[in-house]
Amino acid sequence: MKGGFFRPRLVFSAAKAVEAPRAPDQAERFRSVMLPHMDAAYTLARYLTRDSSAAEDIVQEAFLRAYRSFADRRGEAPKAWLLAIVRNCFLNSVSTAAARARTQDIHDWQGDVPAQLIERDNPESLLADRSEAAMLRATIEQLPEPFRETLVLRELEEMSYKDIATIAQVPIGTVMSRLSRARQMLAEMLLPDAKGARA
Repeated sequence: MKGGFFRPRLVFSAAKAVEAPRAPDQAERFRSVMLPHMDAAYTLARYLTRDSSAAEDIVQEAFLRAYRSFADRRGEAPKAWLLAIVRNCFLNSVSTAAARARTQDIHDWQGDVPAQLIERDNPESLLADRSEAAMLRATIEQLPEPFRETLVLRELEEMSYKDIATIAQVPIGTVMSRLSRARQMLAEMLLPDAKGARA
């Protein structure tokens, strides 16, 4: 995701644009400030939903909400502000019966190959690395939601504790605790022998 592989379709219809009119310079400012964070928005949505189609829908809704309220933003860091909207869109989506009923096998996802792997010459190494990356993604997706969310924001999106606290609407101490627990759970899932050795 970091290499800029994902580009969701952002469609702002004329009808929706009428609801929240913006001056041309305001629309251009929104594009320049918010679009660089599209990959981060999708990454968070993808890990929260565990479903690429649902993640695209959430990103679409989040960008529409962000566009409508962009002029009212009060100086928050753009990435943290957008990811907070993504999280809220996700929470809204899971509150509906249809979203709760939707399930997805975590092994189905065919993610993009990171840019650094594409440069490698050996197809076997590429395949092995892709398999390991898919296994890591699947393992992260097995973490309970608050831990998964915190781990993705810190390790994949490199957000500060303060920004994660803002996005998740919890104290910084809770962020640190969740991150520590998420790392521990991830290590136990990836290295079950290490857990037994400590016991």
